[in-house]
Amino acid sequence: MATHQVLIAGQWRNSDATQTFQASDPRAATSIAEDYPVSSWSECEAALDAAGVAYAQLREMPGESIADFLEAYAARIDARSEEIRTIAAKETALPAETRLVGELARTTGQLRAAASATRSSAWQMPIIDSANDIRSCFGPLGPVAVFGPNNFPLAFGSISGGDFAAAIAAGNPVIGKANSMHPGTTRLLAEEAQLAAEETGMPAGTVQLIYRISHADGEKLAQDSRLAAIGYTGSRNAGLVLKQAADSVGKPIYLELSSVNPIVVLPGALKERGDEIANELTGSCLMGSGQFCTNPGLIIVQNNADGIKFIESVSTQFNEQPVGTLFSLSGQNGLQAAVDTLTSAGATLVCGGTAGGGEGYSFSNTVLKVAGQQFLSHSEQLQTEAFGGSTLIVVSDSIEQTKAIIEALEGNLTGCIYSASDSTDDEHYNQIVPELRQRVGRLLNDQMPTGVAVSAAMNHGGPFPATGHPGFTAVGMPGSINRFAMLQCFDHVRSHRLPAILQDSNPNQVWRLIDGNWSQGDVTPRSTD
Repeated sequence: MATHQVLIAGQWRNSDATQTFQASDPRAATSIAEDYPVSSWSECEAALDAAGVAYAQLREMPGESIADFLEAYAARIDARSEEIRTIAAKETALPAETRLVGELARTTGQLRAAASATRSSAWQMPIIDSANDIRSCFGPLGPVAVFGPNNFPLAFGSISGGDFAAAIAAGNPVIGKANSMHPGTTRLLAEEAQLAAEETGMPAGTVQLIYRISHADGEKLAQDSRLAAIGYTGSRNAGLVLKQAADSVGKPIYLELSSVNPIVVLPGALKERGDEIANELTGSCLMGSGQFCTNPGLIIVQNNADGIKFIESVSTQFNEQPVGTLFSLSGQNGLQAAVDTLTSAGATLVCGGTAGGGEGYSFSNTVLKVAGQQFLSHSEQLQTEAFGGSTLIVVSDSIEQTKAIIEALEGNLTGCIYSASDSTDDEHYNQIVPELRQRVGRLLNDQMPTGVAVSAAMNHGGPFPATGHPGFTAVGMPGSINRFAMLQCFDHVRSHRLPAILQDSNPNQVWRLIDGNWSQGDVTPRSTD
């Protein structure tokens, strides 16, 4: 059986790998008979060298050309949609005609949004201080490596997702490291990316793909001076290893690691519509077999009759829903380990808690509960992310204890408060929201957090360990682009030597500092006094 080729320097070529791996069919719980290479360090070096050559050309290209590539790539994905979704469904067990239709549309939407941001130059944030003849804007940073996750093979994929689109939009070449659970999907996407690059005259090496490397080579890659930045979505342990390597050489690395996405259901909301909220929670927790980074994994309710009824309702609905298929055996084992950690720290099973029950790799729909004081005594262990159809309900004795529980939380991507439709919960809301606001990237009211809209206003980020830095988003253009950009300042640089965005003749809107006051408007010629 031939081993699939890697994409390096604009060419598909045979790998020099001495080891290979195979993806799995999660529903059948068997391997897929296609071999993919575990690339050697020499292939990493070849990709790094090619990316450097591509970057030297990309940084001189107008944004219009990069936008053309992104749009051409999006069009090619749309044209090959059925084949891409079919292989993605086989490798991930995600439904080809529902979930993957939406994810593919989101993927191409992100690419087109990145193209629009690139064409408008909005992400560059040009600033002109006329009085001092100082100008600044964001510019490309250099070659970027993107490590894709298991749960979104398209919209967060290493060769098609938000990190990829943002890095390319800033004028950086991307070395994609495929996720081992869906290498075939990533290969098809890379084929279309390379064809789009050729069609639009992009430099060879703008897009490159390797499938897997050793842990040691991953750390070596993170430290290599030829690489400017890293985007990573995946497990906390592996991400922190890469972060340590990148930090040791001062390299930016943007991580999405772990989140339990706390939800507080206040007493008035429980009394008013507890069953309705239980239904929403069940749908959110079990969607996609619970394999979403925004899956609500920690729910705080009051210790009263309404709270007990709510737990019973959630348990009943979890038991009634079919058990979904997980991405892999490692995912199944990881979910079991997380549940074991939660129960060893004092949580009790309300339902589920065992492997199996569904097609292929699976784990029973699981609800756990724990008393508020027990949570406070073992808050670190009880915030273990159980990545799958599982949630932990914390039963709080008072609003003061609820506030203390929130204060004990780590950083998260999202946090939500359900409150009564009248004003009965407003005082409690005001007591807890300042603490929750500091611990989440996105704050919601009265809706589950599952799903992330592709919007310029979206923040898909948050304090550690949700991400590696609370100041950046992985979703939303142009905000996500600036992760892979550097702030470039020009002090008394002659006009014709400036980037086009900062030249006097540029028609774009820029921020100007005049006599100590900020305004936004067209660039006006500099005084020659």
